Amino acid sequence: MHHRMIPTGQHQLPLLPYPYDALEPVISEKTLRIHHNKHHKSYVNGLNTAEVKLAEARKKNDFDNIKHWERELAFNGSGHILHSIYWTNMAPLNQGGEPGPLTMEQINQYFGCFDSFKEQFKKATEKVEASGWGVLIWNPAWDRLEILQSEKHQNLTQWGGIPILVCDVWEHAYYLEYQNERKTYIDDWWKLINWNDVEKRLVMAMDGKLPLERGKEVIQSSDVFHSHFRK
Repeated sequence: MHHRMIPTGQHQLPLLPYPYDALEPVISEKTLRIHHNKHHKSYVNGLNTAEVKLAEARKKNDFDNIKHWERELAFNGSGHILHSIYWTNMAPLNQGGEPGPLTMEQINQYFGCFDSFKEQFKKATEKVEASGWGVLIWNPAWDRLEILQSEKHQNLTQWGGIPILVCDVWEHAYYLEYQNERKTYIDDWWKLINWNDVEKRLVMAMDGKLPLERGKEVIQSSDVFHSHFRK
């Protein structure tokens, strides 16, 4: 699948793949509207501004503010990427299917069993210091999955890792419904996981691809199974 290059400063807020009330009662319509229209939009705007400012700096050969704009580039760019994945990783309550064959194969291979993976992911996400994310990545450097905590989007990552499942634990993601009960939010959020999206993302990550929006193409579990286990 070919992805066109996004021109400098022209990133856009992706549309949600479901209505704003689709994730209730786990995530309210009010929270989702604020989170998507305000918080995610601010990351998109910040990313575009940083790219434009850096383009101007290159033209003028004036890099006095390089530290600031590089920081803005990393922070807002990471926020845009992770939020875009977060939206597609979710589906209405109990409608996200089951983990696909490739996902289960890779989870069992590295984590031993699904329950071990689940407990590590949930606990890592719960224990992120301050604001951040729980992230399941495909790491092409050693051809396997890994779970990471990500503080402030860009911290504590592994270079080259491609996120395929992310849980947002910045307080704006859950505070209206859960206040300081982050663990309860994570337990409830688990029921929203769109495992079909995770499976598709894993297939694409193993091919070095990171789509931000749910594409029109749909990879069926049977197709995944045959393409990866029947070679």
